[in-house]
Amino acid sequence: IPIGSPSRLQCPGSRRLSDRQLSGSRTLQSTCLTSLFECPVCFDYVLPPILQCQAGHLVCNQCRQKLSCCPTCRGALTPSIRNLAMEKVASAVLFPCKYATTGCSLTLHHTEKPEHEDICEYRPYSCPCPGASCKWQGSLEAVMSHLMHAHKSITTLQGEDIVFLATDINLPGAVDWVMMQSCFGHHFMLVLEKQEKYEGHQQFFAIVLLIGTRKQAENFAYRLELNSNRRRLTWEAMPRSIHDGVAAAIVNSDCLVFDTAIAHLFADNGNLGINVTISMCCP
Repeated sequence: IPIGSPSRLQCPGSRRLSDRQLSGSRTLQSTCLTSLFECPVCFDYVLPPILQCQAGHLVCNQCRQKLSCCPTCRGALTPSIRNLAMEKVASAVLFPCKYATTGCSLTLHHTEKPEHEDICEYRPYSCPCPGASCKWQGSLEAVMSHLMHAHKSITTLQGEDIVFLATDINLPGAVDWVMMQSCFGHHFMLVLEKQEKYEGHQQFFAIVLLIGTRKQAENFAYRLELNSNRRRLTWEAMPRSIHDGVAAAIVNSDCLVFDTAIAHLFADNGNLGINVTISMCCP
């Protein structure tokens, strides 16, 4: 063998796989392993703790709670039999996000999967209107169409500077006021919500949401301003994506927060006007 030349001794009949072939082989192997964990009912993955029927068939815990017998062999699901071997295999496998079909390319350890899927950008969008009465879900492109057809009472104003007028702020109990603002080729949802956070103590929470992704929201800023009798109360922030929703902002007080006494300082005959300004952030 010439000096400096690498030695490439191979066993007879063997062949050396290229890096691309090795990568493809590992991907195929991983796909084959994850397919072993597919739930026969919902086609999501069976994740630890993994329970099997008496014949050894698996079903995810969510589906198992709704079933009276094994969907594969119709055998009994009780008593619960834990499959420790499959749990060990699951700990060595990376599972695709459940929203892979809509664009998410992440693969995750089974302990990270649920938390990621709760905030995945590719998960379906829920109706952004406050309250739990509307259960609609769909793509981002379908959100405005849904709002226009199912929530026709919401007013839309055009422009970067508008006045959001909340009427009858003295109404008892929890109340929501919602308006849409259209500018810069995007739609923004303005929400004022009144809650009784503590017994006998009501608070108002005002926030702007972008009908868009978190990444798109980073391109904008909003300002909310209350003005009356030489008083001024201002809040400036980046709008939240409707993926995050109003509730998360309220829990973290990441919005304009004021109590009933402050509201009355700025209200006129029970009506509260909030000046809303949307601006684009410099790159």
